[in-house]
Amino acid sequence: MIASSNMVIVATLLLLMSAASHVASFSHVSSAGKRNCWLHSQATDLEMTNNGRSTTESPSFVIALTREEGKNGKLNKALQSNSNIKQIISSSSGSAMEVNEIPCIAHADGPDSDILGKTLSSSDFDYVAITSPEAAKVFATAWIDEGRPKVGSVAAVGKATQEALKAYGIDVAFVPSKATAATLVKELPTLEEATNEGRSTSLLYPASAKAQDTLQNGLEERGFIVTRLNTYDTVTATWTPEEESLAKSTTVACFASPSAVKAWVKNTAQLDCPRALAACIGETSFAACKKNGWKEEDIFYPEKPGIDGWAESVANALQCFAEDKC
Repeated sequence: MIASSNMVIVATLLLLMSAASHVASFSHVSSAGKRNCWLHSQATDLEMTNNGRSTTESPSFVIALTREEGKNGKLNKALQSNSNIKQIISSSSGSAMEVNEIPCIAHADGPDSDILGKTLSSSDFDYVAITSPEAAKVFATAWIDEGRPKVGSVAAVGKATQEALKAYGIDVAFVPSKATAATLVKELPTLEEATNEGRSTSLLYPASAKAQDTLQNGLEERGFIVTRLNTYDTVTATWTPEEESLAKSTTVACFASPSAVKAWVKNTAQLDCPRALAACIGETSFAACKKNGWKEEDIFYPEKPGIDGWAESVANALQCFAEDKC
């Protein structure tokens, strides 16, 4: 009888110890887990493709590409091939990466779009400054529609802009050492022919209506005569409910312009989710993130703008997140 009672007591103790252990196993949640709690509630059993393999587990790293629709392919390719990102994912047990296209901006005609073609055919400029692939598209379309008139030497900010112009058959004469308007302002030489003729170097600047005055003001301070035409505008893209859901699950948002940063802030203002880490193409977008409330330690950007450096900034953001430092 005593032996039987002892056995019951032992069994009870074992059950209590097991229950305590079970509770303890669920009591610890890291800050990364807390940051991602909304991810799992929104994307449970999400089917995704990771390196060609289909899986039903929720991804630990969700990246949002925010350029306008159809212009995120190069960054996506760079992310998929980045060795540091692959290492981070493989080092995080059970983790996977999901890349979503969530366009933040769309383009519309600017107030000066109608006069760009006529300006190209009726005026002579020493330079034409093109600062983005979209500006290249707008400029090239007007140039072709006007019968490909002779234009001045073309200066392009960044390799992507240079490639966009070349795709339209437009030769690029000058690319600054760093893909920023400020660097172009410092490095663009005055035209010797203009100096010999006793006049100022002239430049046509087909710009976004929302572009800052950095290029225009900087060159004018150096003595250039700048004609700025606001040939296109950047507007906030309207998100679908699906895109809102994807934004809520984002770990890292990738920004290529201040307009994209502002649009992300506007479109996520009513969403109940933490702010994603920011991976920026360069210092201009970095400054926009700071201005719009990101902590500096939650923003990542390369010293020199470009797709590869941008992808590396995403890797740095993921590493920070994986190590529970962000």
